Amino acid sequence: MRRVLLSLGIVGLVTGVLAPTPGYAQQSVNFYIGGFVPRSLDARANGDVIFNDLAFLTIDPNNPNSIRKFDSAAVGGEWEFPLISHLDGSLGIGISSKSVGSTYTKLVNTDGSEILQTLKLRIVPFTALVRYLPLGRDAPIQPYIGAGVGVLSWRYSETGAFVDSTDNSVFQGNFVGSGSTAGPVVIFGATVPVGAWGIGFEGRYQSAVGNLPADQGFAGPKIDLGGFTYSATFKVRF
Repeated sequence: MRRVLLSLGIVGLVTGVLAPTPGYAQQSVNFYIGGFVPRSLDARANGDVIFNDLAFLTIDPNNPNSIRKFDSAAVGGEWEFPLISHLDGSLGIGISSKSVGSTYTKLVNTDGSEILQTLKLRIVPFTALVRYLPLGRDAPIQPYIGAGVGVLSWRYSETGAFVDSTDNSVFQGNFVGSGSTAGPVVIFGATVPVGAWGIGFEGRYQSAVGNLPADQGFAGPKIDLGGFTYSATFKVRF
């Protein structure tokens, strides 16, 4: 919590110090829609619950060692404002959410049926970013790169039937962890202006790890929130 509050303080300070100046008065509201791809198994944080779950659960029978079933849609919006020449700032919010069905890999019910669960991960990133536009704001195509900080509000749950490790009995359960975690965000993309509008594409990478509650009995103490978002972007200048 102290780390999150510190990050929010930094966001507020950056916003106050780097607010738009009269010499660069044009601002925009940006929207993006695309997809979120979580980090692969071999890149996930130590103790990640999804990595540990896949030791005994299957979410994709055709590819048991993959977490691609957690790929999800992602949408969001930003307020973007000029800082100095070739440099813009932005504040934004987005969301990605995915529910994935799973089953025990080697265990079944006494009647031979599968033991089923639903795993769900939702991430809501609040971001403060700075973009560098090497060709400036008047170019017919405006590429950019940038970086900043994200405060990721997240919720992870596992709901369904589970096996008690002490006596192998099957029981119904609902286990939930949630919180907010800060981490770096890196972006790149390009915008094509069309009058007061703009269209383009963007990629962004986020990195953060959340702590799951110990009393819920998850298979790991962490949830890796990192991954890559690719999207189409739409900009309205004012």
